[in-house]
Amino acid sequence: MNDKADRSDPRTPHARKLRGEATPAERRLWTQLRQLEIKDVHFRRQAPIGPYFVDFACHRTRVVIELDGEQHGFDAERLRDEKRTRFLETSGYRVLRFWNHEVLRNLESVVDTICAALYQTPEPPTPNPS
Repeated sequence: MNDKADRSDPRTPHARKLRGEATPAERRLWTQLRQLEIKDVHFRRQAPIGPYFVDFACHRTRVVIELDGEQHGFDAERLRDEKRTRFLETSGYRVLRFWNHEVLRNLESVVDTICAALYQTPEPPTPNPS
Protein backbone atom coordinates (compact mmCIF):
# COMPACT_ATOMS: atom_id res chain seq x y z
CA MET A 1 0.00 0.00 0.00
CA ASN A 2 1.33 3.45 -0.86
CA ASP A 3 -0.91 5.57 1.34
CA LYS A 4 0.89 8.66 2.68
CA ALA A 5 -0.97 8.42 6.01
CA ASP A 6 0.60 5.00 6.60
CA ARG A 7 4.09 6.51 6.41
CA SER A 8 3.50 9.58 8.54
CA ASP A 9 4.89 9.94 12.02
CA PRO A 10 2.15 9.24 14.61
CA ARG A 11 3.39 12.27 16.56
CA THR A 12 2.49 14.69 13.74
CA PRO A 13 -1.06 15.50 14.96
CA HIS A 14 0.30 16.46 18.40
CA ALA A 15 3.04 18.60 16.80
CA ARG A 16 0.39 20.38 14.72
CA LYS A 17 -1.68 21.02 17.85
CA LEU A 18 1.36 22.48 19.62
CA ARG A 19 2.13 24.72 16.64
CA GLY A 20 -1.44 26.01 16.76
CA GLU A 21 -1.03 26.86 20.46
CA ALA A 22 2.25 28.77 20.05
CA THR A 23 3.04 31.44 22.61
CA PRO A 24 3.57 35.05 21.48
CA ALA A 25 7.34 34.56 21.97
CA GLU A 26 7.32 31.40 19.83
CA ARG A 27 5.39 33.15 17.06
CA ARG A 28 7.73 36.13 17.12
CA LEU A 29 10.89 34.01 17.01
CA TRP A 30 9.44 31.75 14.31
CA THR A 31 8.91 34.79 12.07
CA GLN A 32 12.62 35.61 12.42
CA LEU A 33 13.86 32.04 11.99
CA ARG A 34 11.91 31.69 8.74
CA GLN A 35 13.66 34.78 7.39
CA LEU A 36 17.22 33.62 8.11
CA GLU A 37 19.20 33.37 4.94
CA ILE A 38 21.89 30.96 6.03
CA LYS A 39 22.82 28.13 3.69
CA ASP A 40 21.56 24.70 4.78
CA VAL A 41 19.64 26.12 7.74
CA HIS A 42 15.98 25.20 7.99
CA PHE A 43 14.18 25.22 11.30
CA ARG A 44 11.14 23.13 12.17
CA ARG A 45 8.63 24.07 14.86
CA GLN A 46 7.55 21.63 17.54
CA ALA A 47 9.89 19.03 16.10
CA PRO A 48 9.74 15.57 17.66
CA ILE A 49 13.12 14.30 18.87
CA GLY A 50 12.92 11.08 20.83
CA PRO A 51 10.16 11.40 23.44
CA TYR A 52 10.20 15.23 23.28
CA PHE A 53 8.79 17.99 21.11
CA VAL A 54 11.33 20.81 20.91
CA ASP A 55 10.23 24.36 20.18
CA PHE A 56 12.56 24.73 17.18
CA ALA A 57 15.12 22.41 15.61
CA CYS A 58 17.56 22.62 12.74
CA HIS A 59 18.44 18.99 12.18
CA ARG A 60 21.26 19.67 9.71
CA THR A 61 23.19 21.87 12.15
CA ARG A 62 21.95 19.89 15.19
CA VAL A 63 20.73 23.03 16.97
CA VAL A 64 17.63 23.05 19.19
CA ILE A 65 16.05 26.23 20.52
CA GLU A 66 13.83 26.09 23.58
CA LEU A 67 11.80 29.02 24.87
CA ASP A 68 10.95 29.01 28.54
CA GLY A 69 8.16 30.81 30.35
CA GLU A 70 8.20 31.71 34.03
CA GLN A 71 6.99 28.22 35.04
CA HIS A 72 10.46 26.95 34.04
CA GLY A 73 11.91 28.80 37.02
CA PHE A 74 10.40 26.33 39.50
CA ASP A 75 12.54 23.45 40.73
CA ALA A 76 10.40 20.61 39.31
CA GLU A 77 10.28 22.18 35.84
CA ARG A 78 13.97 23.02 35.95
CA LEU A 79 14.76 19.36 36.69
CA ARG A 80 12.60 18.25 33.74
CA ASP A 81 14.39 20.77 31.52
CA GLU A 82 17.80 19.47 32.64
CA LYS A 83 16.77 15.87 31.86
CA ARG A 84 15.45 16.95 28.46
CA THR A 85 18.63 18.90 27.69
CA ARG A 86 20.82 15.92 28.66
CA PHE A 87 18.81 13.67 26.32
CA LEU A 88 19.08 16.14 23.44
CA GLU A 89 22.80 16.69 23.99
CA THR A 90 23.52 12.95 24.11
CA SER A 91 21.55 12.73 20.86
CA GLY A 92 24.03 15.17 19.32
CA TYR A 93 22.10 18.45 19.56
CA ARG A 94 23.24 21.79 20.94
CA VAL A 95 20.46 23.27 23.05
CA LEU A 96 19.94 27.02 23.22
CA ARG A 97 17.50 28.20 25.89
CA PHE A 98 15.93 31.62 26.08
CA TRP A 99 13.31 33.10 28.35
CA ASN A 100 10.13 34.24 26.63
CA HIS A 101 10.70 37.78 27.88
CA GLU A 102 14.14 37.81 26.19
CA VAL A 103 12.52 37.09 22.85
CA LEU A 104 9.80 39.67 23.39
CA ARG A 105 12.11 42.43 24.68
CA ASN A 106 15.40 41.79 22.91
CA LEU A 107 14.73 39.73 19.79
CA GLU A 108 17.77 41.03 17.91
CA SER A 109 20.16 39.76 20.59
CA VAL A 110 18.43 36.36 20.68
CA VAL A 111 18.69 36.01 16.89
CA ASP A 112 22.36 37.08 17.00
CA THR A 113 23.06 34.37 19.59
CA ILE A 114 21.28 31.77 17.44
CA CYS A 115 23.19 32.81 14.31
CA ALA A 116 26.51 32.63 16.17
CA ALA A 117 25.65 29.08 17.29
CA LEU A 118 24.74 28.09 13.73
CA TYR A 119 28.17 29.22 12.49
CA GLN A 120 30.10 27.43 15.25
CA THR A 121 31.72 24.16 14.32
CA PRO A 122 30.26 21.60 16.70
CA GLU A 123 32.70 19.56 18.71
CA PRO A 124 32.70 15.89 17.83
CA PRO A 125 30.68 13.83 20.30
CA THR A 126 32.62 12.14 23.06
CA PRO A 127 32.41 8.38 22.58
CA ASN A 128 30.58 6.43 25.25
CA PRO A 129 32.91 4.29 27.36
CA SER A 130 32.62 0.57 26.79
